[in-house]
Amino acid sequence: MIEFMWGALTMACLAAGLLFLRFWTLTRDRLFLFFSLAFAVFALNWLGLAITSSVSESRHYTFLFRLLAFCLIIAGIVDKNRRHR
Repeated sequence: MIEFMWGALTMACLAAGLLFLRFWTLTRDRLFLFFSLAFAVFALNWLGLAITSSVSESRHYTFLFRLLAFCLIIAGIVDKNRRHR
């Protein structure tokens, strides 16, 4: 059951990433591109959790994807704030 939920979260993150990618193509604002990439990385995180077994010792490495996604969001916000000065 939990694998089904991780699959649903993967699909939701990919849908959000595509939505932000569409906003980026309309506005060419790089913040939307950063958000799109972050949600694609979030989808990789959920997919990695669904693929690895629950007792695998290397399972915690999939959370590095989540760290990368949050760093992308922070980088996008910093880029947005520094660009307008």
